Amino acid sequence: MVNLIIASHGDFAKGILMSGSMIFGEQENVEVVTFLPNEGPDDLDRHYQEALSKFNNDDEVLFLVDLWGGSPFNRASLIQKQNPDNMAIVSGLNLPMLIEAYGGRLSQTKAADLAKYLVPVARKGVKSVPEFQEAAPAVSKEKSTVGLKEGHINIKLARLDTRLLHGQVATAWTPDSKANRIIVVSDAVAKDELRKSLIQQAAPNGVQANIVPVSKMIEVAKDDRFGGVDAFLLFETVEDVLRAVEGGVPLKSLNVGSMAHSEGKTMVNKVLSMDKTDVAAFEKLRDLGVEFDVRKVPNDSKANLFELIKKANVK
Repeated sequence: MVNLIIASHGDFAKGILMSGSMIFGEQENVEVVTFLPNEGPDDLDRHYQEALSKFNNDDEVLFLVDLWGGSPFNRASLIQKQNPDNMAIVSGLNLPMLIEAYGGRLSQTKAADLAKYLVPVARKGVKSVPEFQEAAPAVSKEKSTVGLKEGHINIKLARLDTRLLHGQVATAWTPDSKANRIIVVSDAVAKDELRKSLIQQAAPNGVQANIVPVSKMIEVAKDDRFGGVDAFLLFETVEDVLRAVEGGVPLKSLNVGSMAHSEGKTMVNKVLSMDKTDVAAFEKLRDLGVEFDVRKVPNDSKANLFELIKKANVK
């Protein structure tokens, strides 16, 4: 695995590390280097050496720095020139770059290859509104029939998440699922044009997002014209999941990601809140053969849903 050093002027590197952890989960082999206003080049060199000491001498190391030509870049360049075979640098650090670095290093073993991969990703992460909104309808129309062929839809992942399509889903779960289409299954969202538009805009590059009511998802699951679709299903409520499964949507497993707290619900962990109606729906899904994968992000350890429910004493 490629080791990462995140470096910046001020505490920006610390902040973006925290943001990346919220979306992708805690990461190993990642060090932060900050260059503060009262410090000089010697201090920065020392910080880099302290970070590098956490890795083995021949490890692959990628420096993600904030500004081309700035002090963090310049001092990292001196180190990289002494170790050109196993070190590389990318400047212009942003959150899409960092998240892709986390995912990319699972398959990329060379720092230079990972660096080359990250540059276009970081560029694509820069968008503006309303420019992106004006361009989105044409893109959506162009992709509307991509992947359709004889056969049934292939459900790569189904996730229960009150927030539906957000950062963790777009940047961590979607690549992990290897889906080519995200389908939000919700009667409420399908009727809400504003939420539909926001969800479509939040879709990661190269993946189309559709929003359908539960009844439509049941029809699609039975249709033999969606063989080219590798789908990532997103549900807002467990009751919607149950309706879909009872209607014939073939779910073998459900990733339980988040359930928002509201009056009358009990917190069973930091991100899951439910009442007796929710528990009854989970029990019915279990009886229908659905297994539960309780994880916020892909690299979290799996938790046992019904042990959490029992411990929380949901009423």
